[in-house]
Amino acid sequence: MNEAQITVIGWVADTPQFLITANGTPYLSMKLACTPRRYDRTTGQWTDVETMFLTVNCWRGLAENVHSSEFARGHPVLVTGRLRIRQYERDGQWRYCAEIEATTLGHDLTRGTADFRVASRSGSLTESDRREAQEVSDLFALTGTETTEEEVTETPKAA
Repeated sequence: MNEAQITVIGWVADTPQFLITANGTPYLSMKLACTPRRYDRTTGQWTDVETMFLTVNCWRGLAENVHSSEFARGHPVLVTGRLRIRQYERDGQWRYCAEIEATTLGHDLTRGTADFRVASRSGSLTESDRREAQEVSDLFALTGTETTEEEVTETPKAA
């Protein structure tokens, strides 16, 4: 495995978005904010460095578990997964964004507590599910392909 694995500690920056693909594969996307702190010896105080924002993508069981766990804006989290730098064009200019395809995601328990509930699992994924997940994960690739309403059905999170 020659993929870049990364672990990031940060905060949920916006409400996670949960979707079910047309093939029935659960998908969740969320923004993660990381604001490093540095000690300034001249002032003797800690200062914040510029905030970095990352997109975190979760699939299948992880997406369902994150959706059911009531993650909300401001919650401290730990994310581990595969790092992907995506290049795209907007307004005639090339831009970059960093994404993590999460393998694990959880609350940062150094900043609070959590209640753990074991999740029940359904049957294994079919090869068709795997192909569709790969296609959806590349929605924002350099080709500029965009999702249509027929491809993805949005499921709002229960209050």
